[in-house]
Amino acid sequence: MPTDKVAVSVVVASLSETLPSLDAEQLLELADRRCVDLRSPAEFAEDHVPGAVNVPLFDDVERAVVGTLYRRASPDAAFDEARVLVRKKLRELVERLAELAGSPVALTELDERFERLTDHGIASLERGLVPVHDAAPPRRPLVLHCWRGGLRSRSVVAFARSLGLDDVRLLEGGYRAYRQAVARRLAEWRAPRSFVLRGLTGVGKTLVLRELERLRPGWTIDLEAAAGHRSSILGMVGLEPCSQKQFESRLAERLRSGFPGPVVFEGESRKVGDAIVPPRLWEALDGGVNVLLEASVERRVDVLLADYLEHPSSRDELRERLPFIEARLGKVKWKGRLVGWLDRGEERELVKTLLELYYDPLYRHSEKGRVYATRIDATDPTDAARACAAWIERELSACRAR
Repeated sequence: MPTDKVAVSVVVASLSETLPSLDAEQLLELADRRCVDLRSPAEFAEDHVPGAVNVPLFDDVERAVVGTLYRRASPDAAFDEARVLVRKKLRELVERLAELAGSPVALTELDERFERLTDHGIASLERGLVPVHDAAPPRRPLVLHCWRGGLRSRSVVAFARSLGLDDVRLLEGGYRAYRQAVARRLAEWRAPRSFVLRGLTGVGKTLVLRELERLRPGWTIDLEAAAGHRSSILGMVGLEPCSQKQFESRLAERLRSGFPGPVVFEGESRKVGDAIVPPRLWEALDGGVNVLLEASVERRVDVLLADYLEHPSSRDELRERLPFIEARLGKVKWKGRLVGWLDRGEERELVKTLLELYYDPLYRHSEKGRVYATRIDATDPTDAARACAAWIERELSACRAR
């Protein structure tokens, strides 16, 4: 991005500085990572390294201004504007980096050093700030990055290290390299034997899956948690759906942890909300051994009411989306009826109708021809998870014996 080329440098006057750096694969493997994302808030919101902290060198408007100057005026004009912007927030930037690094730094003469060391121009910065791969980084490096490992991050890394923050490292290639590493990890993943929890809407598949993870840590992949969506037309109510890139970042982070046994999914379609399940994970899910969870209608209503009305704001979200289902059931007969039940506090009637006339027919159609290896009562999620774990372990043992 153009803003990388005009970020302000705060390196030594010689402008001959080597910057210890990590590649994206090293970053992904860091179990106890500390990561600072120097991109703008909008860039960070679309996707970021899980656990990263956003310390933007430019806000969204500033980034746009600098980029426009770079394209329409000149690199020098953009550079001058960037110097003005960063100088205003220099002390705040230093304090935040020191806090994240857990190391105090001297805050004297920052402006003077900044003014003196930013007179060299873009060409000198490009030549003088040289990333050098660090094959043996400290145990908990503070990894800084921008979009592509350009001057936004290189200049800040050099500045931080000049202040004595020796554990600071540059991410080679920046966020772009990280995204490429995530894509490789998802494309190259090989699943262990997979099992899939299936069942009608409200049966409690998610509850059982999460209880199974508690009982058998590392067995599950929770696609709905990763997507921030329950994978239905009302599935975003009370949740925060994420972008496709963020979905993939969360999945890559989960794959990094590995699997001590099988992998267990909740049955999903190829899309969880707007997020598309990556091919390798979809192959494992679609081809897994199916376990059917069952529960009474009353239990399913209880589960859905707890799920969808957990937050006070959920009623407003439901009210906005129910007309879509009313239209699908019949514009004339159902217009306003579902919303009316919600407004009158007749939630059980609402949910039972949704199950009988909308969700159950859709689910049965999508599951036509599906073969289930076993059936488990999901009324109590803990009991169901124990039964699932025991059944899966017997299956795995029988496979090893064959």
